[in-house]
Amino acid sequence: MNFRFIISLALFFFLNFLSNHHCYTTEAAPIYLQYDCSNTTLYAPKSTYQSNLNALLSSLSSAATNSGEGFTNTTAGKDAPGRAYGLFLCRGDVSTATCSECVATGSKDILRRCPDRRISVIWYDECMLKYSDQSIYSVMENDPIYTIPDTGNVAGPDRFVQLLGETMNDVVLRASGSESGKKFAVAEANFTSSQKLYTLAQCTPDLTVSDCNTCLRAAVAALPQGEQGGRSFTSSCTVRFEMYLFYNASAVPPLPQLPSPPPAPLNRAKGKSNKSTTIIVAVAIPVGVAIIVLFVACYLPRSKTTKTYEVVHAEGGASEITTAESLQYHLATIQAATNNFSHQNKLGQGGFGEVFRGRLLNGQEIAVKRLSKSSGQGVGEFKNEVVLVGKLQHRNLVRLLGFCLEGEAKILVYEFVPNKSLDYFLFDPDKRRQLNWSRRYKIISGIARGMLYLHEDSRLRIIHRDLKPSNILLDSDMNPKISDFGMARIFGVDQTRAKTNRIVGTFGYLSPEYAMRGQISAKSDVYSFGVLILEIISGKKNSGFSQSDGGENLASYAWKHWRAGTPLEVLDPFIGDSYSIDEVLRCLHIGLLGVQEDPADRPTMASIVLMFSSHSVKLPQPRRPAFFLRRSTERQLKELKSDESTSGSMPRSINEMSVSEVHPR
Repeated sequence: MNFRFIISLALFFFLNFLSNHHCYTTEAAPIYLQYDCSNTTLYAPKSTYQSNLNALLSSLSSAATNSGEGFTNTTAGKDAPGRAYGLFLCRGDVSTATCSECVATGSKDILRRCPDRRISVIWYDECMLKYSDQSIYSVMENDPIYTIPDTGNVAGPDRFVQLLGETMNDVVLRASGSESGKKFAVAEANFTSSQKLYTLAQCTPDLTVSDCNTCLRAAVAALPQGEQGGRSFTSSCTVRFEMYLFYNASAVPPLPQLPSPPPAPLNRAKGKSNKSTTIIVAVAIPVGVAIIVLFVACYLPRSKTTKTYEVVHAEGGASEITTAESLQYHLATIQAATNNFSHQNKLGQGGFGEVFRGRLLNGQEIAVKRLSKSSGQGVGEFKNEVVLVGKLQHRNLVRLLGFCLEGEAKILVYEFVPNKSLDYFLFDPDKRRQLNWSRRYKIISGIARGMLYLHEDSRLRIIHRDLKPSNILLDSDMNPKISDFGMARIFGVDQTRAKTNRIVGTFGYLSPEYAMRGQISAKSDVYSFGVLILEIISGKKNSGFSQSDGGENLASYAWKHWRAGTPLEVLDPFIGDSYSIDEVLRCLHIGLLGVQEDPADRPTMASIVLMFSSHSVKLPQPRRPAFFLRRSTERQLKELKSDESTSGSMPRSINEMSVSEVHPR
């Protein structure tokens, strides 16, 4: 064997060790990841809450040092208005000393990063610390979700995705299972003869098995795709995968694993074996000693340093490293998830295409929207728009998980929302009974917050243009999630232009200036929101009114009772007697402010959210709402439509009142 070849081979393995074996230590300073204090509620300096918060953080630091459990939930203060609630969770494999140091660091760091905030969370690689002015024990939070990718490609990405899905599914089940008191689990699997996949999943132990499983699967769905590693985390759970051992294997029970394929034998020429062996030993000994020295150096105590990762914030923070490719799904993955778009999995169909229910290999349920082939956008444009819309993430918006773009297929992948849409409950004589006033008020408030995010807090400043009950989906807790908020943008339409000849939306929800003159603004959505409020309060369809009813629409019906001093007559009788009169009247008042004819008279979404959050805000008196006949509106729309040389007849969606375009918008 050539001596130079042996030297090169030894150096190769040595350098490979340097690049692939990250030094693991439990003695280093905590590795900072991210913090969140987006809640705008502040506490006053020297207030009772501040005093209780300081006592709380001190108590958490002491508990981390003394308990050795890696998790503590506690409170400080006797009176509810000023009481502080807090908890910490240390990674299941770290020592008590590391946990204690991490919590102590976080207790100081969180006050510096989130001054005067009543609700804050901070994450490190070794621990998480959270406090609030509301009880957080046994409360599952999967929003916001942060993601950190470990960039790098892997050979055989399809095999890797399959292995990752299977391994993550195993580790999630074991972490969330009742037999896991810590709700912590790790797993490893052989990817190639020389590479292993390492995974970790953990929840706060106070969660139920179901909540832990739900949180972990949402975190798995948020993991970066197409990378050799990454993590995603919330204040309730975390998941991670890497191609190197990133946790302390000696601190977790041994796990069964598949044996690695045997290495290929080296062919040696006869008569030279003794000489070759001597050379190999002569080279291997010093290289081995060097590796041992490096290993010991990595595990010895190091000077305290803090490593900061860039993260992708689910709320659209300033740090972004998401790429189009990280959001892309293979067509084969989508076909497998939907059973090749089977009719049994079809959820519905609209102007943009068909929608199917699916389940990924990791168990995550998804909604797959297969777009019609009418979009004129190129591949690059489509990817860019998906990435932009993918960054629009808010608890009251349906989350876009990614897309598939292969051949002629243009597919969007959304989170699956189990309770269908608002109209499914609101306008059904039996199911509407499930919508008591408390739920209806929560739905109205949630829609308002989601629309405020689209109008003012997101980077895209999107105007929805088709806000209606069928576009409000309800999750398992009946929280509202606005859907189809980015569809027009993906099809290449500027959502903020002042005037358009392409009118999209649904009769009854279109503002008069938009429907008749094509003038679009954020106040167009405010009008639709006003109609939506009136429908939620009354349980009546806006389209259910006709000339024979003595009114032209729901707004006129509500206005008549408002002026007559009988506003509670508008209230849906299926709500019963359990409701707050003040909340009903305030919602009705805001609804009437939203449907005023002059856009300048309508409040902004920011003002509306303030009206809901602070009852001390005095509401202006509403003016007479816009009255316009459906026939005249249709005639105006046809006149606008006739100006387009490339358009034909106006298509309709499943809702016969809809005027959504099938053509690229």
